[in-house]
Amino acid sequence: MKTRERSAAGGGGGRQSVPAPSLGAPVGGERLPVAPRERKPALAALAVLLILIGALGATVMVMRAGDKVSAVVVTKDVPAGEKIPETSIKEVMMSDISDANLTLIRWSQRNDLTHNYQTRTSILAGSVLSQQMLIASGDAVPAGKSIVGLSLKDGQFPADLRTGVTVAAYRVGTDTTTGQSDSSGSSADSTLINGHLTVNSISSPDSLSGGDSVVNVIVDSADAGALAVAASANEVALVLVPTSSG
Repeated sequence: MKTRERSAAGGGGGRQSVPAPSLGAPVGGERLPVAPRERKPALAALAVLLILIGALGATVMVMRAGDKVSAVVVTKDVPAGEKIPETSIKEVMMSDISDANLTLIRWSQRNDLTHNYQTRTSILAGSVLSQQMLIASGDAVPAGKSIVGLSLKDGQFPADLRTGVTVAAYRVGTDTTTGQSDSSGSSADSTLINGHLTVNSISSPDSLSGGDSVVNVIVDSADAGALAVAASANEVALVLVPTSSG
């Protein structure tokens, strides 16, 4: 009797009944098949194109970074009108910035530089040489003369100033109320530095970047120092000197 009761209560030795698989369900733990993803060839092609563009841009940047030229740099101050000795120059590698307004002197031209050219204006140590800083020895400054470079704003020189004309240079005071220089030459603060200068060259500022005009003048060497000091203080004004009619 007890054995039969145990059998009835345990339901087959204590094992739980397992429900029968439903119709259509996977057997043995197999997963349902997954539909294949839709391929997008256009996106794949775009990704490849972006990779190629990036690689091309990197290549161009590397090539530009390596576009260096061998230029000449001055190691010692050289006065205006002097030849640059070989002991005062050295080679420097730099990006080629030559254009219509600035032409670098290449290291391969150093022999021609030291033998056939002189400085147009005073050149400071550390300056990279360009053709605009030099003058051919055949066009050298006469004995007893010097070339001084003046950085001038509009109003500090005549608007019709041109190469070869004669000008007078005045040291002018600065109006403390307006900050403008008096270039009339008649102020009590104005002093004549030299009344007979020759304009050697004029460099106008770039129309985009602005800045001052650079006027190089030929002056008696005795007055070159005073003119240079006044120029460094931005206290120089030029006045045209009338040509003699007789």
